[in-house]
Amino acid sequence: MDFMEMYAQKKMTAEQAASLVKSGDWVDYGWCVNTPVAVDAALAKRLPELENVNFRGGILMWVPEIFQIDDPAAHMTWNSWHMGGIERKAIAQGFSFYSPIRYSELPRYYRESPDPLDIAVFQVTPMDEHGYFNFGPSTSHLGAVCEKARKIIVEVNTNMPRCLGGMENCVHVSQVTGIVEGDNPPIGQMAAAGPASEVDLKVANLVVPQIPDGACLQLGIGGMPNAIGSLIAQSDLKDLGVHTEMYVDAFVDIAKAGKITGAHKQLDKGRQVYAFGAGTQKMYDYLNNNPECMSAPVDYTNDIRSISALDNFISINNAVDIDLFGQANAESAGVKHISGAGGQLDFVLGAYLSKGGKSFICLSSTFFNKKTGQLESRIRPTLESGSIITDTRANLHYLCTEYGCVNLKGLTTWEKAEAIINVAHPDFREELIKEAEKLHIWRRSNKI
Repeated sequence: MDFMEMYAQKKMTAEQAASLVKSGDWVDYGWCVNTPVAVDAALAKRLPELENVNFRGGILMWVPEIFQIDDPAAHMTWNSWHMGGIERKAIAQGFSFYSPIRYSELPRYYRESPDPLDIAVFQVTPMDEHGYFNFGPSTSHLGAVCEKARKIIVEVNTNMPRCLGGMENCVHVSQVTGIVEGDNPPIGQMAAAGPASEVDLKVANLVVPQIPDGACLQLGIGGMPNAIGSLIAQSDLKDLGVHTEMYVDAFVDIAKAGKITGAHKQLDKGRQVYAFGAGTQKMYDYLNNNPECMSAPVDYTNDIRSISALDNFISINNAVDIDLFGQANAESAGVKHISGAGGQLDFVLGAYLSKGGKSFICLSSTFFNKKTGQLESRIRPTLESGSIITDTRANLHYLCTEYGCVNLKGLTTWEKAEAIINVAHPDFREELIKEAEKLHIWRRSNKI
């Protein structure tokens, strides 16, 4: 089989690829850095002729051209597996919607759902000598997408890092419908983390001492997990492992500081495992052709069974707010959408099941409300009406703010309320005690 001949036969322009999309189609845009560019621009020109085209994607790192046409809601919907700032703005325009799901379920959803997938289009690396296009840092669920899609269009980008894995991290030229050679734009980058805030550093200094040598790490996205990662890189910790949903710049810093060997991992010994990566060019350069790093499907990385099989698993994530019952919200501000479920609950559950494992939910005790002009507590008597419960009260392990780190597992309602109030901002504690009394989860004999 001559792969180059097959490549030549399937090569097409972005406009030809866009012409394959019809009204009513479901079109998958891949994920994160794999979101198409050239085909997206061509589709934006074609879209005003169409109606009811339904796109799927997630974690957009730039505004797609299809978002910028006149009255996109008249022609399309954008259905996101995990929303960021770009998609939040599109919600207000009436064409963007969230698809609530545990991220770990995505591959199975694609394979078993009766819903159609007419066309998948996403960026890939150039074809290798064996006829394969690598998915770059987003193995995630793309293997399952390719199994389900009736037509597959790959958009080749020479700047896409080739990320090694071993399973479901590429698609063969024989499987694709069309190949578009784009303009090779830079891979989408997240801004480098700024200096850690005083609060971030206080939380980091509470969490890092609880991490043992040989631990296996998962870090979420955001300033606080980044600050913790930076402190780990500067610590005396050694022989750490990585098994995470999202690979972030902090892991590169930890690895280059000599802290990561993966020597004590029960699975994938010596390898840093991740479902997708998004960060700066430093991170993409580190992942490129690096045999130490393993790009894997999300139903493996986020499977509670995989996580719990790794001893001393340390999961570090953040939240928007938490109530006195121990319910954590990491997805919304009331009914205002912020993010998605992602894999946070999978890692909260998996880390606790791990031998010696710990799960940390970290947040600042307060935030400044621009609407009211006042400082408000992130620790609330009950979550604001409409807030999403990401982690239920039965599942939280450690809660950390700048005022302390408490283990909530197994506590009664009054013990839990007391522990949570103990790490609230002092200015709000008396008010929280009064509210806890109204909720019948406070013992006066145990007032702080």
